[in-house]
Amino acid sequence: MGTRRISVTVDGVAYSDDVEPRTLLVHYLRERLGKTGTVVGCDTSNCGACTVHLDGRSVKSCSVLAVQVDGSDVTTIEGLAQNGELHPVQQAFHENHGLQCGYCTPGMIMQAVDLLKDNPDPSDAEIREGLEGNLCRCTGYQNIVKSVKAAAGAGSVSAGVAGGAA
Repeated sequence: MGTRRISVTVDGVAYSDDVEPRTLLVHYLRERLGKTGTVVGCDTSNCGACTVHLDGRSVKSCSVLAVQVDGSDVTTIEGLAQNGELHPVQQAFHENHGLQCGYCTPGMIMQAVDLLKDNPDPSDAEIREGLEGNLCRCTGYQNIVKSVKAAAGAGSVSAGVAGGAA
């Protein structure tokens, strides 16, 4: 089957690697680059736990092949914090108890960042709709919605993402 050389920027760092054509982006990020904050939840794109940003838009990395990101910019949950400061959405999830076990949290945060980029002042219903592809088995979603509202209220969500990573 052979391998294919890809060049990709992940969390601001350029990588060039040989990958098998069948390698999923989630496995490349976790196994090759050590980005274990991007979790494997279902491998069927149902849960959203593996959500990352690909060229500034959220994608479920279990439904993208690593070869498809050649020449692209990927941001993982590890790439959101800048200069030791949590991204405003990460901070809001922390302050508003938007997680319990934490398994869905990286994907939920990545999706929330993308949602707030498009709609900086969403209603509760718009938040729930914007996050509907990300499942949480613990929280009942109320504190997740509260966290996204708090991040929106902070008014600095888009400013909290490094250039090129938003």
